[in-house]
Amino acid sequence: MIKDLNHHPDLADPQPMTRKNLLILMADQLNPRYLPAYGSPVGLTPNLDRLAREGVVFDSAYCNSPLCAPSRYSLMSGRLPSGIGAFDNACELSADTPTFAHYLRAAGYRTILSGKMHFCGPDQLHGFEERLTTDIYPADFGWTPDWRRPHERLDWYHNMSSVTQAGPCVRTNQLDFDDEVVALSRQKLFDLVRERDERPFCLLVSLTHPHDPFAIPRQYWDLFEGVEIPAVRVEPSAIQDDPHSTRIRAMCDMIGNEPSAEQVQAARRAYHGAIAYVDEQFGILLETLEQTGQADDTVVIVLSDHGEMLGERGLWYKMNFFEGACRVPLIVHSPADFPARRVAQSVSHVDLLPTLLDLAGAQPAEDPSLSGSSLLGQLQGKDGHDLALGEYLGEGALAPIVMIRRGQYKFIHSPVDPDQLFDLANDPDELINLANDPAQHERLQSLRSEVARRWSFEALEQQVLHSQQRRQLIHAAGRQGRTTSWDFQPHQDASARYMRNHLKLDDLEAMARYPRWGSTSPG
Repeated sequence: MIKDLNHHPDLADPQPMTRKNLLILMADQLNPRYLPAYGSPVGLTPNLDRLAREGVVFDSAYCNSPLCAPSRYSLMSGRLPSGIGAFDNACELSADTPTFAHYLRAAGYRTILSGKMHFCGPDQLHGFEERLTTDIYPADFGWTPDWRRPHERLDWYHNMSSVTQAGPCVRTNQLDFDDEVVALSRQKLFDLVRERDERPFCLLVSLTHPHDPFAIPRQYWDLFEGVEIPAVRVEPSAIQDDPHSTRIRAMCDMIGNEPSAEQVQAARRAYHGAIAYVDEQFGILLETLEQTGQADDTVVIVLSDHGEMLGERGLWYKMNFFEGACRVPLIVHSPADFPARRVAQSVSHVDLLPTLLDLAGAQPAEDPSLSGSSLLGQLQGKDGHDLALGEYLGEGALAPIVMIRRGQYKFIHSPVDPDQLFDLANDPDELINLANDPAQHERLQSLRSEVARRWSFEALEQQVLHSQQRRQLIHAAGRQGRTTSWDFQPHQDASARYMRNHLKLDDLEAMARYPRWGSTSPG
C-alpha cells in the first residue's frame, strides 16, 4: 500500500480555458530518445516534429510503471499503481475507480476510445461512451505472474525472438490492429463533425507500434537503407548488472541467447521504421482534423505508455527504471493557447487527469487519493512541480521496486535489492551508481526516509501476493467448462449504416455530405 499521496503543493493559479476537443495520440513502448523532437540524429517523424516545434514538449516525462497495463491504469486514473491494485498486466482496473473519461463525460464531453488500453476484467469502457475496436491483448487474468516461483519462466513471458527475427515483413498482427484503429478513428472524426451532437469530444487513439516484435513492412524498413542508425551506447560489458537486471535477463531468456551485432542493428532499424509508421498514422488523423475544420478547436496530446531499452545495457523491452524503459514522450499542441516551449521539470502520467480537467474547463477532481498535479501552469509558461514517482510490481520482481525522480537525481529502491542513485545531469546513461558514494550520504538518507513515508513495503508485498493467488485461481476456474469472455466486442448496427429504407435518401445524403452543399469551406 502507499502512504502520503498528497505530495504536490499548489504551485500555479492557471487561467480557465474554453472547452476544446481533446485528441490523445498514444504510442506503445516509444522511447523518446529515438525521436528527432527529443534530439535523435535520425528518424523520419515530420508530423511529430511539427507538433513539437509548435507545441509544449516535456523533456523529463515518466510513466508511473514501466509495464503496459499498470502504466495505462495510472494514466487513466491519476493514481499510482499500488493505490488501485494495478500490479501487472493481468490486473483489473476496478469499475469504481474514476478515470479521466468519467470526469470528462460528466462534464459534458463525448469520450471515445480506439485501440489498445489493456483493460482486464468485465468493465472494458471505464468511462468511455464509445469504444471503436476490441483490444489487441486478452482481458482475462492469464498473464498473472507468480512471485512465489521467481525462477520459473511462464510461457507468456517475453523471449528474444522479437530481436533475433527482426526485419522487414509483409504483415503482422499489430499492423492488422493499428490499421483498423486508425481507419475507425479517422471515420469517427468525420462522423463527429457531421453529427448534431454539439458536445466537445475526447478521442483517445492508442496504437501498438513501435512495441516489439521488431517487424515492419519494407516501405518503412527501406526508409533507413544506408542510414547510419546509432549503435547501442552502453554495452553489457561496460556495466555490472544489478540484481533486477539479472532477473530480467533470465525471465526474458536472454542468458545464452544474446543476439548478434547484426540482429541488434536489424531490431533497431525496424524500431525506427515502426516509429515512422506511427508518425504516418498520426499524420492521417491530424490531416483529418484539418480537413474537417476541427484542428484549431482541438488540443492534441502525444504520449506513450512506457519506453523500450532497445539493447542498451544488453536489455530489451521494459520492466525496469532505467531511462530507456520509464521515460516517455509528452507533447501538448495547441498553439493558440500555449506558445511553443520546452519544460525541463519531471512530470508523469498521473498528472494527465488533472491536466485534462483543466484543459476541458471542468471542475477539479476532489479526490484526496489522486497522485498528480495539473500541468496547465507549465503549459502556460509558469513554474510547476518537479517530481515523478514510479512503482514496478510485475514479473521479474521479488518485492516492490519504487522510483523517485526529482531535480537531476533518480533514486530506485527495493527491500530485496541494493539502492541505486543516479545523477542524470552528469551521467545520462546511468553508468555510476552513487548509492555508496560518501558525498551522497545525506541525500541518500533523505530519499530513504521519503520512501519509508510514501510506501509500506511489507503491506504492499502482501497485497501483490494475495492478488496473484486470487487471480490465478479465478483464471484456472474460468478455463473449466464453458468460458465467458471479457474481451470487448465492438458493435455496429447495420440497420443504421449507409442507406436503409426507413431513412429518407435526400435527408441522409445531405447529412452525410461534408462540407454541406453550398459551403465553400469546412466548419
